[in-house]
Amino acid sequence: MARITVEDLKARKVAKGATPIVSLTAYTQPMAKFLDPHCDFLLVGDSLAMVIYGLETTRGVTIEIMCAHGRAVTRGAKQSLVVVDLPQGTYEDSTKQAVASAQRVIEETEAQAVKLEGGVEMADTVAAIVASGVPVLGHIGLLPQKAEHRGAFKIQGRGDEGARKVMADAKAIDEAGAFAMVVEGTVEPVARDLTEQVSIPTIGIGASPACDGQILVSDDMLGMFADFTPKFVKKYAQVGGDIERAVQAYAQDVRSGAFPSLEHCYGVEKK
Repeated sequence: MARITVEDLKARKVAKGATPIVSLTAYTQPMAKFLDPHCDFLLVGDSLAMVIYGLETTRGVTIEIMCAHGRAVTRGAKQSLVVVDLPQGTYEDSTKQAVASAQRVIEETEAQAVKLEGGVEMADTVAAIVASGVPVLGHIGLLPQKAEHRGAFKIQGRGDEGARKVMADAKAIDEAGAFAMVVEGTVEPVARDLTEQVSIPTIGIGASPACDGQILVSDDMLGMFADFTPKFVKKYAQVGGDIERAVQAYAQDVRSGAFPSLEHCYGVEKK
């Protein structure tokens, strides 16, 4: 099967009869291989700061880390489009910095697009990156890179002023040339309304079932990340518990002498 393209995804508005877009995060080659047959795009998210590296927010990762994980994912994904987050501090200073960062990520990872956070204030940056030939996935609503700590993650779009701000951000990113946008942590009616008003697909996470697609952090939906679980997460497995039980059984076998047995050894004659 041919790899899904940016243009394929850009055309996937549910209002036009398209099937909703399926996306999950991926940080490693083995996970990418598992997810690839079932997803339209994989996001190498800076959420790996919290999920993989145990940091309090997404703010602690470097572009070198993102490139290393991005390359791992592109090795495992053969048909899903791969998008890599631009980490905090690599695109906000100037459009020149942003374009250089985006081009570096694409060159070093062979991904198909980058993602960055922000609305009206980032519209010129999105336009510059797109003009340089790098597709951009926008990200509006709750912006994890702006939060100094986990408790600062606040739902967006509440009240008339909040709704107007999120709507303005959505329209600005649409007009700047992004091929789609993530809408995170936004009250449902606002997410639904902006999905109807923008021309590009919206990818919800804690937003609305009316969005043109959905994304979750894989470790959340698989039950592997237990530090906290946002309201919007549905757990489809409890892999963390399976891992703990397997390790416990292994430890018991080693301590009792049940593992390894001769069947797990080399140079043993079969009787």
